[in-house]
Amino acid sequence: MSSQTNETILIVDDQEENLRVVSKVLSMMNYEVILASSAEQALQRLAERTPELILLDVMMPGIDGLTACRQIKAEPRWALIPVIFLSADDDKNVIVQALEAGGVDYVTKPFNRAELVSRVRTQLALKRASDQLRALAEDKDEILGILAHDLKNSLAGMKLSAALLQS
Repeated sequence: MSSQTNETILIVDDQEENLRVVSKVLSMMNYEVILASSAEQALQRLAERTPELILLDVMMPGIDGLTACRQIKAEPRWALIPVIFLSADDDKNVIVQALEAGGVDYVTKPFNRAELVSRVRTQLALKRASDQLRALAEDKDEILGILAHDLKNSLAGMKLSAALLQS
């Protein structure tokens, strides 16, 4: 089963082998993949194109994944992109830190391909649902604004008519 509309996933890992393996797995599932070998490069890629999901290594030289995630979440145009952490570290404290930094999930390396694909699909489905709900809420607010405006105009007309009848 392939993904719907060639959703884009940014993969950030300082290990070239990890980038190769993860991108191969996701490309076979019809996801479009953007690669970055550092947090700095990931931020550049994000400035060029906004993906639907980010897979982010925790331990990288320079800016680590936790710091990078906080920076991504602090930027309004990227704040809603789900981040799944990939890490060889299965220390529960690191996992908690990753989730507190803004991650939505955590997959330990070496990962099981089926598990990774399942978690990616789940997070993308949640993101689609969240985006649809946000769009519906915006539509509802717009409709209520129009209705309130129209109702106010109608009530003003009735009030004027009542005042004329009274006099």
